Amino acid sequence: MLLSKSCIYGLRASLYLASKKTDDFTPIRKMSDDLEISFHFLTKILQQLTADDILESFKGPNGGVRLKRSGDEITFMDIVMAIDGPALFTECALGLPGCGVEKPCPFHDQWAETRDNIKEMMESTTITELAMKGKEENLRLTAKGGFEKFLYNE
Repeated sequence: MLLSKSCIYGLRASLYLASKKTDDFTPIRKMSDDLEISFHFLTKILQQLTADDILESFKGPNGGVRLKRSGDEITFMDIVMAIDGPALFTECALGLPGCGVEKPCPFHDQWAETRDNIKEMMESTTITELAMKGKEENLRLTAKGGFEKFLYNE
């Protein structure tokens, strides 16, 4: 798997928020239950996204999180960089230190091309695009189901 579990959950949470019709704060407990993610684990991930100015949080009985700016302005890459950082795009696929043009590993050339394509896709895809596609096609966002299960809870 290219992305960490934290990053995958951060992407799922961001898509969940981008799929909402309102920009009200969503309680983390509700999001945790809906996305089938441990509350404590999700809270730590959301703190990372908040620290990176992707989300904003509000404490209290009506508190929760929401996107800090429009989902049209937040890319797949923004989430990946906030949680996993640039390692996917800078490190050797085989984990060899110093891998590069001068001292490549056997996989270097193929990985460099694939990595560049992945980077371009992540930079050009917004979370709103993905959320809209998920809603329109009722694609899965959890192991048990797709976006339809969230549409009635807004």
